[in-house]
Amino acid sequence: MELELLRSLVSIPSPFGEENEISRFIASFLEEHGFEVELLPVEGFGDDVIAYLPGMGYTVVLNGHMDTVNLSRDWTRNPWGELEGDRFYGLGSADMKAGLAALMAAFLEIAELPKSERPNVIFTAVSDEEGYSRGTWRLIESGKLGDVDLVLIAEPTNEKLMLGARGRFVIQVEAFGRKAHAARPELGINAVEELGKLVGNLSRIRMKNHRKLGEGSYCTLHFEGNADGLSVPDYAKAIIDRHIVIGEDWEDVKGQLLRLAEKLRVKAELRVERFPRPTPEMLPYTVRENGRFVNLFRQVHASLFGTEPKITYGKSVGDFNYFGAYLRRPTLVYGPIGGNWHSSDEWVSLESVKRVKKLYVEFLKALA
Repeated sequence: MELELLRSLVSIPSPFGEENEISRFIASFLEEHGFEVELLPVEGFGDDVIAYLPGMGYTVVLNGHMDTVNLSRDWTRNPWGELEGDRFYGLGSADMKAGLAALMAAFLEIAELPKSERPNVIFTAVSDEEGYSRGTWRLIESGKLGDVDLVLIAEPTNEKLMLGARGRFVIQVEAFGRKAHAARPELGINAVEELGKLVGNLSRIRMKNHRKLGEGSYCTLHFEGNADGLSVPDYAKAIIDRHIVIGEDWEDVKGQLLRLAEKLRVKAELRVERFPRPTPEMLPYTVRENGRFVNLFRQVHASLFGTEPKITYGKSVGDFNYFGAYLRRPTLVYGPIGGNWHSSDEWVSLESVKRVKKLYVEFLKALA
């Protein structure tokens, strides 16, 4: 079932902002298999798909995103699905249509059990994970997940158990200088050069080290500024990525940049702001490694495969940040082995998809 679902999902183009067709497919598929399905509109994007399976005890969310990045030009495989040996190639095959297929198949399989032998399960397929996570934020904002105990996400982790991730701010820094004739630059303040000092020295900033998440990071994503004819440019702007760890907040990040500018004697006036986005910032989170759900997951994994899963923590962000930091529920991320995420010839291991589906089924049984 999971392999046929993977073929179907990959065959449907769904770059973020164009999830309507795949959303309809998933909703129809679940309805045909007897599930109560609800569509949650996400303005400008495909509807979130929510399906409910009543059980006993805990309430568990299965979550996967339907969208992909846009198709790049240098594919040598069929981006809408091509099988060679154990590798299934296709856009979004690993990130994360394979995980989504595994969750859908597990959802169907667990539904065959008596109600007393399964937990309450809410399946969710969401839009815009690759953009601003509008789908997951809409889901959380709706209040429909208020009573859940646990969130399971099948993002590709190469069969490692991810128990947290760094967060992220996107920063806009504007520099305001003073115009003058370019032949007499000493009479002006060159905004491009002054802001260049700052972004060229970001590596000098000392950041907090978290025992699980490690350190944060800075990376300049965009820089612009130009002269008005033969003039000293009086305006420049940079967009900077700042991944953060627990214990860092916006005031810390803003203060770091302003203190660095002061040390460098940047002459331009600086304005440091958060880059505007339609959803809240993605904050860091962790899940306790000895928590009850994590311990049970480890036990089930060991009983199936002979070893406990390797624990890992995410360097970057995803929908899991919203569940972990805003919904404030234990959020376990575990997905199949694959490669070339967000690039050409993306692939996923079919045997790994089968193992992931089997693990989720057995874990859900163990929660009953």
